[in-house]
Amino acid sequence: MADAAAPPIVVGRVRKPHGLKGELAIFPLTDDPEAVYVKGREVSLLDLGGKVVGTIQIEAARIYHRECLLRLENHSSRESVDAYRGLFLGVPREAMPPLADDEIYQQDLVGFAVRNEADEPLGIVSAVYDLPAGATIEVQGPQREFLLPYRTEYVKLMDREGRRLVVSVPDGLID
Repeated sequence: MADAAAPPIVVGRVRKPHGLKGELAIFPLTDDPEAVYVKGREVSLLDLGGKVVGTIQIEAARIYHRECLLRLENHSSRESVDAYRGLFLGVPREAMPPLADDEIYQQDLVGFAVRNEADEPLGIVSAVYDLPAGATIEVQGPQREFLLPYRTEYVKLMDREGRRLVVSVPDGLID
């Protein structure tokens, strides 16, 4: 289902400059940062709306606590990278390893139909939030929206081809 015009896969959020020599502290939004943040890789810079606002090339990368520190080509000072603060990093979909049948990129969940285990429609996924407790989907229902953790105890089936989720909603959540 990937097409040439697909938006980049978001793989990180720029936190802030690190040190004085132009490194950036990145909060990784990928399971395998060592495979994504590699020397020579060109990554897109995206704003909060998902619009590509530029590109950068990685000169070096290293893991530092829960972050990745990136040194960029042609950036040698803190001031040269400060403007990237708050942006997101993306890579082309085709540069990412193939997904297993039960995997999906979080951003691809937006627009999925959400149904309960009795196959009744509950709404459409309108957003995905990466919260401290894990990924959480926002579902716009016919009466109101609700949030549901994207965990196996709630999401019983993810049908990537059919663009639908079958969920078990806790009692009282949408009443």
